[in-house]
Amino acid sequence: MAIIKFPKEMKWGSATASYQIEGAVKEGGRGPSIWDTFSHTPGNVINGDNGDVACDSYHRYEEDVKLLKDLGADVYRFSVSWSRIFPDGTGEVNQEGLDYYHKLVDALLDEGIEPMCTLYHWDLPQKLQDNGGWNNRENMEAFVTYAEVMFREFNGKINYWITLNEPWCVAFLSNYIGAHAPGNRDLNLATQISHHIMLAHGKAVKKFRSLNVKGQIGYAPNTTWLEPYSNKQEDIEACRREVGHYIDWFMDPVFKGEYPQFMLDWLGGKGVKLVIEDGDMETIHQAIDFLGINYYTGHIARYKENEGLFDFEIVDSGTDKTDIGWEIYPEGLYKVLTTIKEKYGDIPIYITENGSCYNDEPENGQVKDTKRIDYLQRHLVALDRSIQSGVNIKGYLTWSLLDNFEWAFGYSMRFGIVHVNYRTQERTKKDSFYWLKQTFENNWFEM
Repeated sequence: MAIIKFPKEMKWGSATASYQIEGAVKEGGRGPSIWDTFSHTPGNVINGDNGDVACDSYHRYEEDVKLLKDLGADVYRFSVSWSRIFPDGTGEVNQEGLDYYHKLVDALLDEGIEPMCTLYHWDLPQKLQDNGGWNNRENMEAFVTYAEVMFREFNGKINYWITLNEPWCVAFLSNYIGAHAPGNRDLNLATQISHHIMLAHGKAVKKFRSLNVKGQIGYAPNTTWLEPYSNKQEDIEACRREVGHYIDWFMDPVFKGEYPQFMLDWLGGKGVKLVIEDGDMETIHQAIDFLGINYYTGHIARYKENEGLFDFEIVDSGTDKTDIGWEIYPEGLYKVLTTIKEKYGDIPIYITENGSCYNDEPENGQVKDTKRIDYLQRHLVALDRSIQSGVNIKGYLTWSLLDNFEWAFGYSMRFGIVHVNYRTQERTKKDSFYWLKQTFENNWFEM
């Protein structure tokens, strides 16, 4: 048996997002978000599901904090619903919204759990979408105003801030592929939005610094890895483009102050005309304190002309898949992390999301999600390989604490280490919860 042991200062925890767990969409002064609109539009979400109730964590946050305490979590990553703070995205601050997050943060601190706050996890206030959404540069300023309120309100209580979650999804999944709110299908629009949201990130970081807020700030891009099927140059370049769309496109501007030329050339060949105004790249190019990395899946792939945006196809190598259909590829996590170190240096990294979908149900009060445990083990081995290879890993947060509203999949897919009965809201700890609890407490596990 191999023992996988982690640095003693490693921080452990779990993560959630506001629209996926809170519910109470019309309570506490909250205004509608794009996900309220999108999920209530027929055909957008499996089974017509929506986040109106979700896990009812708005009312059950104390129970959920106790779950985190029992898990042995050092850190809890949650997101704030922007429209709870500003129901219309701008205007008057909603004190009830701030009060709710104060209660949540206080409950975490009382249990010795560090809050890690994500300011934007996809739920843009609908009023701002009506005004052009992320394609309207004015709304970047609205984001900074919202961020400033949060920074001032929670200075000294929240020490870890994440500006954006998964900017690739905000821009391309939502505005080019159209699978997420607001559901647009326009490559030029999506690419321009990708620039605007990173501008919003940079402006928020500048505001954070100007206020001398205690703590650290970063952002959390999602990543993937494509391993070339062969050593043919066309396979290598096809994989580089797809990986680059997640990593280089959203990290080069932050760490280098420029977009990768090979991506600009490729997107330009697709007719994209990216508008970059004077000072934009300098604004995005702000020093951050840490980088959040979300990783779930990777693939072997090869070149295929006119296949998708980047001319590649995934090769099914017979690797096991999770219940959502995502290939299990822990080697990709190692490749992502070591590549980031090679490209951008010794930036402190938190794994802000990593987890798997298995739809196991309780049997006699127990959820035997052995496949999830295997997934976690294999990815933590990849994480240890990265640490041993010199990557500056500070912590690991699994997705997700609770089964929840899984966006366009509704309630059909379960990522939680705690099972939620959506009819009764009963929480049941899965076997993976107990496995992680032991790993968090010991700081090691056996393979």
